[in-house]
Amino acid sequence: QVQLVESGGGLVQAGGSLRLSCVVSGSIFGINVMGWYRQAPGKQREMVATITTGGNTNYADSVKGRFTVSGTDAKDLVYLQMNSLKPEDTAVYYCAASTFRNDYWGQGTQVTVSS
Repeated sequence: QVQLVESGGGLVQAGGSLRLSCVVSGSIFGINVMGWYRQAPGKQREMVATITTGGNTNYADSVKGRFTVSGTDAKDLVYLQMNSLKPEDTAVYYCAASTFRNDYWGQGTQVTVSS
C-alpha cells in the first residue's frame, strides 16, 4: 500500500504562483511513476504532470511552460510548482503514484485562481 497526502493548495490571484507538495509513504519501492491530476467542477479528472523514477516528465499542453513537476530520488516527496496561474487552473489537485499493479491517489487539495 502507498499513502499520499497533498498540501499547498489555496486561493491565489491570476498570474500568481503556488507550490503543491505530496508526502508519499508505505511501499514506495515499487513506484515507477508519480504525478499530479486535477478535476474541475463538472469535468473529468485530467493529467497535469507526471514524472518517472528515471526523471522523465510529461505535461498537459495547457500547463506546459507554467508548471514544473519534481520529486525526490527516494520517491517520498513530489512537488508541483505552478506559475502564471489562470482562472481555468481552478480545480481539486490530486497526487498520484503508480506501481506495476496499482494506482494510488491522495485526498486532493483545492486550488482556486481568481480573476
